[in-house]
Amino acid sequence: MGDRREELAAALAEVERRIEDACRAAGRSRSEITLIAVTKTYPASDVRLLAELGVSHAGENRDQEAAAKAAECAGLGLTWHFIGQLQTNKARSVVSYADVVHSVDRPRLVDALSREAVRAGREVDCLIQVALDAVPGGAGRGGAAPHEVPSLAGLVAKAEGLRLRGVMAIAPLGEDPAAAFARLRAVAERVREEHPAADVISAGMSGDIPQAVANGATHLRVGTALLGRRKPFVR
Repeated sequence: MGDRREELAAALAEVERRIEDACRAAGRSRSEITLIAVTKTYPASDVRLLAELGVSHAGENRDQEAAAKAAECAGLGLTWHFIGQLQTNKARSVVSYADVVHSVDRPRLVDALSREAVRAGREVDCLIQVALDAVPGGAGRGGAAPHEVPSLAGLVAKAEGLRLRGVMAIAPLGEDPAAAFARLRAVAERVREEHPAADVISAGMSGDIPQAVANGATHLRVGTALLGRRKPFVR
């Protein structure tokens, strides 16, 4: 366990250095950026070690794994982010532990999350996932088309139990992430015109931190650079 703690501490220090360098280059303050440790496929023991090292935000993208890990790590004071594609039939489970849902992409999901948040007596922060593919209908990374985002944001803002916080996106494969994140920033600005408190831009992962920070990201979702390269998922 001591060796793993040292590995994570070294990786965290390197990620922090990269974030600070990106902030310096963009003329921003490190305090503007929230680091989310994406711990999918890694054990709860790693989450505990990261929490000891000062990480306070954890992200997961599979409900079954996330629910178990959040329960095992209860009491650590972590903010839990659900960042994966979400089926409406998983809304009740996700609402039970997630503080922030990054992948709101359709009206039916808004309805399901709202219903379950009210049932649970919780208020859940929501981000609209934006599809940034240059070619509409491409393979893509999921999300609502940019022109759909304002109306979807309006639905979230009006929904009981939900709080609209901003937008999220993943840079498309094979495209310059800087150009993609510039498009996300433009969408975020349109959302803020109607909803000034929706000031979160969740963008950037291990490979594109500088481009995300340069384009206004407030939340970075970092997995590989913190925890190491994941093993292939085997059924």
